[in-house]
Amino acid sequence: MEPLQTLPSAGTFSGQNAPTLGDKVRFLSCPATYSCAPGQVAARETHMSWVFMAGERVYKLKKPVRFAYLDFSTLDRRAAACRAEYLLNRRLAPDVYLGVVPLTISTSGLAIAGDGPVVDWLVVMRRLKENETLEAALRGGWLKFSQVDRVAATLGAFYAHAPRVQLEPEYYLVTWQKALNDNCRVLFDARLGLPQGCVERIAQIHRRFLMKSPALLRARIRARRFVDAHGDLRPEHIWLREPVTIIDCLEFDAKLRALDPLDEISFLHLECERLGGLWAAERIRRRLARALDDDTSSGLFLFYRSHRAMLRARLSIAHLFDAHPRTPEKWPRLARVYLELAAADAARLEHVLGERQKRRPSSCGTSRTKSEEEAAPHPAPRRRSSEYQ
Repeated sequence: MEPLQTLPSAGTFSGQNAPTLGDKVRFLSCPATYSCAPGQVAARETHMSWVFMAGERVYKLKKPVRFAYLDFSTLDRRAAACRAEYLLNRRLAPDVYLGVVPLTISTSGLAIAGDGPVVDWLVVMRRLKENETLEAALRGGWLKFSQVDRVAATLGAFYAHAPRVQLEPEYYLVTWQKALNDNCRVLFDARLGLPQGCVERIAQIHRRFLMKSPALLRARIRARRFVDAHGDLRPEHIWLREPVTIIDCLEFDAKLRALDPLDEISFLHLECERLGGLWAAERIRRRLARALDDDTSSGLFLFYRSHRAMLRARLSIAHLFDAHPRTPEKWPRLARVYLELAAADAARLEHVLGERQKRRPSSCGTSRTKSEEEAAPHPAPRRRSSEYQ
């Protein structure tokens, strides 16, 4: 990695001791901060970080925040999170994540990788072209079959080689119940104005699936299906360059990355449909169906996807609980979109559960309804059917 030292830069701080987050953001937003001397610096704020795009480099500063699901409130915690982000993301973006460098302070002011005491840490990345993401391709209508196939191949190879994660089956089932309760607790808040009848209907179907399918979920664990996955597999994180590059994995909690790959693909499928790319979502799913043991007659994919939509609705609307939410008008609208998707999947799941219940023993052991026969997996080279076709 090339040196990332900067020229000395004076700084005026709002406090008598350590620089504040505002001091750091102002410093990192200034073109003179960087040795490459970019003409301008584009700064973007996310829920957990500030991102600074300076020339051909990107510098990410984690906010000193604490939420129920993460804690970046101390320097040591932010340092550990930066190191984890660098190491984990090199699995799918090895030439993008370049290193972790300190933000230091001296009598001359703040500096990147200077000689003074460390006041924070920065993840350094190669800057990518923003118009080359899967999201940009879906929104622009220029996505090609070959690009979708390369995404599927990249993910297939990743899941084949990702470390397996062993879960305790009964604890895993309990976590599903907790996830459902957490979703309902937020989405039922009357102050948010969401359609509570819709939320309740979705939750009822999810509970019914969990009640009827614990053996299915236990079998996925026994088959060692769970891996240390990406954790936040959205089209905006997938670059259609050569090779396909996937950034911004969920670095702050290994438990949240311990996923059935079919669950993670259901999330990507959901997000592609939301962006108008259901055809691409279905193509990826078909390409990975055999490797991920995607049996449409089980309803598992629908359950995973409906839950993901419910979770995204919850996370979206929860922004309104922030003291100073950014773009507050955006979140209720987005939450409703996700609830509509969750409800549609829940209705399909309810149909699958009803079909499963109709099965009766026959002289050969079991029999299937016509729709189950059509949905069941077929030997190669025939393709599995899909709930979305």
